[in-house]
Order: sequence, then structure tokens, then C-alpha cells
Amino acid sequence: MLKIQVAHSYFLQYDPKQWARGKPYPPLATIQVAALLRRLGHDVALFDAMLADGVEAYEQSMPSVGPDVVVLYEDNFNFLTKMCLSRMREAACRMIAVARAHGAKVIVAGSDASDHPEAFLTAGADVVLAGEGIAALVPLLKRLERQPDIETHGWTAGLSGVSILADGQPRTARLGVQPPDAQLTGPPAWDLIDIDRYRTFWLERHGHFSLNMAASRGCPFGCNWCAKPIWGNHYRRREAREVAAEMSHLKHSFHPDHIWFADDIFGFRSEWVDQFADGLIDNDGRVPFTIQTRADLATEAMVAALQRAGCAEAWLGAESGSQRVLDWMAKGTRVTRLIEARKRLGAHGIRVGFFIQLGYLGEQLEDLLATRELIALAAPDDIGVSVSYPLPGTRFHEQVKSQLGDKTHWRDSGDLAMMFRGTYDSAFYRRVRDLLHAQVSLQQARGSGSPEAAQRSLAGLAARWQALIASERLHRNQDATPGPLPSSDHVIPRRRVATAENR
Repeated sequence: MLKIQVAHSYFLQYDPKQWARGKPYPPLATIQVAALLRRLGHDVALFDAMLADGVEAYEQSMPSVGPDVVVLYEDNFNFLTKMCLSRMREAACRMIAVARAHGAKVIVAGSDASDHPEAFLTAGADVVLAGEGIAALVPLLKRLERQPDIETHGWTAGLSGVSILADGQPRTARLGVQPPDAQLTGPPAWDLIDIDRYRTFWLERHGHFSLNMAASRGCPFGCNWCAKPIWGNHYRRREAREVAAEMSHLKHSFHPDHIWFADDIFGFRSEWVDQFADGLIDNDGRVPFTIQTRADLATEAMVAALQRAGCAEAWLGAESGSQRVLDWMAKGTRVTRLIEARKRLGAHGIRVGFFIQLGYLGEQLEDLLATRELIALAAPDDIGVSVSYPLPGTRFHEQVKSQLGDKTHWRDSGDLAMMFRGTYDSAFYRRVRDLLHAQVSLQQARGSGSPEAAQRSLAGLAARWQALIASERLHRNQDATPGPLPSSDHVIPRRRVATAENR
């Protein structure tokens, strides 16, 4: 039996935007791995960075834990880990140094580590795992348990998907992207989480308490800007009644007011959601929940099943109101479907959020105005706005990587900086973001005040748009990267997506 400390490096305090937003969730993938390691017979402790007071709190935890090995396993369900924020990489590297100073071996896994293992190896990590890493993690721990003083080359011999330092240089035993590992099953180690601390934080900030779950891992769709260093285009969905049983357990054990499903694509098929709803109803497990899905999956049957299960809110990856931009992104959806899906969900009492992405390759002013028009027509209840972010391993990244220079990642999620030569500069897109948020706020406030006040607000917003449009040439990049050429492989046909689904 090994003494293992499982940890992650996402400190909410290090991300000012997310700290202000104040919606922390436990590290779901991290406690899934903790549960697996306990089932394998190890003595497992958890360091949860989310609400911790910085790396100093991690250092203070080490003497009492005294681990043989630290598994720094990032939460693959936290979308911010996919962005590889440099502030969190710095925290991870400091944690590695602390663990090594206390005599522990260190294994690292996560999106950033998969893309840039050398950064973590040079910081002192013994081994970096590619992707989900479970297939290598389990034998690594078995070997270490048998031979605690094993040297690194013997420790990793014959294993794929691992990176080590050899003669001071990173050496990687390559492994293609693998599907979600079947060993990672069963309930997460919820008992290792300080639930009361999360509850107190949520109640103080929002007056309600939310917890997170995941019904699946991965996404079978092929948007060419979306990095998938963990699961690629593989998708594995849990049994519907198993997920319903977990929600029932959370409801009766921790009494959340809301559940956030962290899946990239929730449910996928209406039949699955119907079975999920049946399980919730049979076990008194219904809790209002929020999901992420796609407009083309929001059929009448799907939306009716979501309503029956208790879905309160659905976020759609709208991205743009311009069809040509959606096609360049290989999104595989139509603008008209976004409007239809929003209406259908709203008719069933489900709030709708749109994720919007500004600044994609080739996007022009007319495309930005088409996005404004989409928001006016669809009238989503909320939006989240970002700029296109070149993530390693994507077609998009390959097109612009020569332009990235020293800045290859945002420092934190509020950076919102353009890292390639888009049509406009960062300041322009930040102003567009603010105007789109103002538009949604006015649309949501419609009817709550006097008609005169509403007219003044609308006129003020129109004037701000006119001022921005009038100044747009001042913000243009003269050597902007051109839009991609049409390609038949940009859009994955739905039949191929269907065959990619792994139930």
C-alpha cells in the first residue's frame, strides 16, 4: 500500500475573473482518480486547491500527509484546464517543487501537461502522463509499491503515454489519443471534499448551493478550434440510471439546490435522457440542473425529456451568428438551428445561454454584426463571450502558431487577449463583448421599467455600437490572417458522429 496524495493546481484565488464570478466546483476528475486509487488498496489523501489559500496552503499540508507519491491530476471537467492558463502552470510547478522537497515522487496529468510535458519535468516531476493517463498510472503505482526505490527508467519501461527526463532532455513514449478509460468507474471520492466549505462559499455569494456531476467523458464532434488532448473525439457515456442514482445520492447527502453537469455534450440521445428522468423520479433524485449541448441535438423529444428530468438551463455553443464563420469553424450547425433550439427550450421552461466566440480567422465586421443580430433574434437568457484561443493540437492552432511568439497562453481567464493576427485588436473585441452583454441585459429587462427609459437605454446602446463601428478601421490589423479556405473535411457528417459515440 502506498501513501498517495492526489491534488490539482486550479486555485480560484489565482483567477480574478473566476473569483469574482464565485462559482467554484470540486475537482471532479481528481476525486474520480482518488476513488480509483483507493479501490486499488492505497491510502489516499486529497489536496483540493480550488478554495485553498494559495500554494502556501499546499506546503503546509505536506508534513501531516507525508506521501510516498503525489499524483497531480488536473480536473479534466474544468474547461479552464483545457486553456492551460500560465498562472496555474506556475502553481503546479511550485507544488511539484514542494512535493519533491518532502521526498515524494511526483506524477502529473492534465491538458497542459499533455501538450507541454517538458514544463513539468523541468520543474521536478518524475513522470508526466499523456491524456487521461489511467492506463499508465495504475502500473506505475504497482511497480512503485513493489520497489519503492526504483529508478525512473525502470519505473516507466515499456509504458506508452509517459514522458520523463533522460540525460536532462524530455523523452516521451508516444501514445495516440485514447478513449475514456473503463477503469475510471463508480462514484467519485466525495468524502474527501470539504463540502461545507463549498456550501458556505456559494451561499455567501449567491444564496444557493451548486454541485457538479458528469454523465459522460469526451465529445465526438470535430470543431477545428477545440483542443481535445485528453479524449480526442472519443465519447463514453455512463448508464442513465447510474447517473440518476448518483444525483439522488448527492441530493440526499449534501442537499444541493442545483447541479452543474460538466459534460461537453449532455445525454446525446433523447432515449438516454428519458431513462435518466425515470431513474430520478423513481429515486426522488430530481435537482434542478444545467447542461451543455448543441442546437442540432435539441430536438422536441430531447427537450421534453430534459424538462421531465428537471433541466433548468442549457448552454449552447452558438459561437457566431455568421454561417460562414460557423462553417470555417467546422461547427456543423446552422444559424437557423440556434434560433429554433432557443425557442424550443424556452417553450419548455428551460433557460438558454449562448457561448459566443469573437475573432475567429477571417471574421469581418459584417460577421460580428450577424452575431449581434442572432442575439437580437434568439434573445438568449445569458451569454458567455470569449475570443478565439489557439489551443495546441487543433487545426486552428496549426494555422496561427507561427504568430504566437512568447505569449502562447492566457495568464488567467480574464485575459481575453488576441494571441494571433486577427482582423481586429484585443481592445476592439473587448468592446464588442461589453456591447453584446449590454444587449442581453436590455433584452432581459424588457417590460420591467417605463417605455421611455427602455427607449433611452436602447438609443444609448445603438450610439455605442455606432461609435465602435465608426472607429473599427483604427483597430484593424493590416496584416490580419486570412480566413480558411473551404474544405470538405471541416464538417463531420452526423452519421460519423453517431458511430463515434461509445456508450
